[in-house]
Amino acid sequence: MFSKEESRVLRQEFWTSFGKSFPRKWLLYNTKLKGLDFKFHFDTKRAFVALDLDEPLENRIRFWEKLLALKSILQDDYLPEAVFEESYVLENGKEISRIYVPLEKKVSIHNKNTWQEVMVFFSEKMSLFEAFFQEYRDVIDS
Repeated sequence: MFSKEESRVLRQEFWTSFGKSFPRKWLLYNTKLKGLDFKFHFDTKRAFVALDLDEPLENRIRFWEKLLALKSILQDDYLPEAVFEESYVLENGKEISRIYVPLEKKVSIHNKNTWQEVMVFFSEKMSLFEAFFQEYRDVIDS
């Protein structure tokens, strides 16, 4: 079991190491579409990359419908394992819509032996997610 401080240090070490191992500018919050963000997630049980729609319901529905129309392209050409969840409830109770790609292996940010695998997964999957977004950004924003 790790103390909060030990856990914080490990998390910081992971993200610093990831940034040094895969130095590039990720889109993340810089999509230029309000409420549409890319996220990396890595905790003590799992890792995934995600596209989150975190907007008032009307705007979320508008983006969601466009992304659903592109679902087969995303899954056929970029990320076959992408999971679409129109209603995804965050730990804080907030409801968002999320498309995510999970790493289908048990990993933990507290286990440095899993870090390299997670870093490679993040880099590969987020690069594909961003390529899809760049190609279809105008459709999503129309």
